[in-house]
Amino acid sequence: MDYDKVEVPSEGSKIDVTEDDELVVPDDPIIPIIHGDGIGTDVGPAAQKVLEAAAEETGREINWMRVYAGESAREHYDENLPEETVEALKEFKVSIKGPLTTPVGAGFRSLNVALRKKLDLYTNIRPTYHLEGVPSPVKRPERMDMVSFRENTEDVYAGIEWEAGTDEVQQVKEFVEDEMGFDSTIHDGPVGIGIKPITEFGTKRLVRKAIDYALDNDRDSVTLVHKGNIMKFTEGAFRDWGYEVAREEYGDEVITEDTLWEERGGEQPEDAVVVNDRIADNMLQQILTRTDQYDVLALPNLNGDYLSDACGAQIGGLGIAPGINLGDGRVLAEPVHGSAPKYAGQDKVNPTAMILSGRIMLEFIGWDDAADLVRDAVEQAIVDRKVTYDIERQVEGAEKLATSEYADVVVENIHEMA
Repeated sequence: MDYDKVEVPSEGSKIDVTEDDELVVPDDPIIPIIHGDGIGTDVGPAAQKVLEAAAEETGREINWMRVYAGESAREHYDENLPEETVEALKEFKVSIKGPLTTPVGAGFRSLNVALRKKLDLYTNIRPTYHLEGVPSPVKRPERMDMVSFRENTEDVYAGIEWEAGTDEVQQVKEFVEDEMGFDSTIHDGPVGIGIKPITEFGTKRLVRKAIDYALDNDRDSVTLVHKGNIMKFTEGAFRDWGYEVAREEYGDEVITEDTLWEERGGEQPEDAVVVNDRIADNMLQQILTRTDQYDVLALPNLNGDYLSDACGAQIGGLGIAPGINLGDGRVLAEPVHGSAPKYAGQDKVNPTAMILSGRIMLEFIGWDDAADLVRDAVEQAIVDRKVTYDIERQVEGAEKLATSEYADVVVENIHEMA
């Protein structure tokens, strides 16, 4: 494709995809990057610097391609999400972005959600693990090592709702009351109404990703997190369809928790993953009280949002927490945190979440050695108490670094560790 405002690197190669949606990654891939809004202009370049160093030390090269969304897109295109950006992310398969702010009247509920939908990035993955030296509100943060698989296109992200006071909401209300028989459910007066669709198709492809990940990464369990005790035909269906995938598609590689205890006396086969389920509100307690008993979580969209944030709080907060979005043969890494515009351009904030999101990207393209270097180098910087202001103010004797200085320390660690 010919691009108008995007400059494709003169060197580097495209990542390809097989018929089975497996990535074929050269040693010199072209990878699009959206720095993002607010602090994205600081954390984006910091992450690039670190990821470049890890690639270089493992005999590879990343060729970055700047693409635009949000404020930078408005400057170049006078729109928030230009088609050229979407096409570039589709063409080059693997990309990374910083946080985006959705301005009022932009035509999108969320630019982040719009990108995920346009690219059909149906799985949001958030690995949550503690780095030594990071302050935590819990006594044993090292027990946290969970990976959340959050459905990215359905549930509340479907965005089907009607505003109070509109003709449309009145039509829906009358249909629910008169045609469906729920005539005493909705209170009188103004009402907003929303629909949360959860489909068999959307659920099964998410759960499939979670189980595949658990098997490929020697994880012990996949937990389906739902509110099926109340929402029986949406979240209850999510649970049931998840179990169907496990039973019908994986044979002896997967067993249920019932089978584990009723037929095997609690003894898990060495090469099998246990699939179980938990009610969402109970799971919020479990991640605190039985943290090390859980491994991979598969969740509908809203449950995945608050539960993964709660997990992130245990390992130091959203400034540390990384994330990545997956579709079939497509990857978009992004940190969990927002754009924090009041800190934009101050070279102040913690870029760790953006750096570690890039680390996950390296894992998903098969560069495990480079990914390990990134994690080890980041952890060493924190252990050495060379950190940004958010951690420095919590750690006695720490040295406060700017965003760019912190990235330089991580890069130096990479060179020393390689």
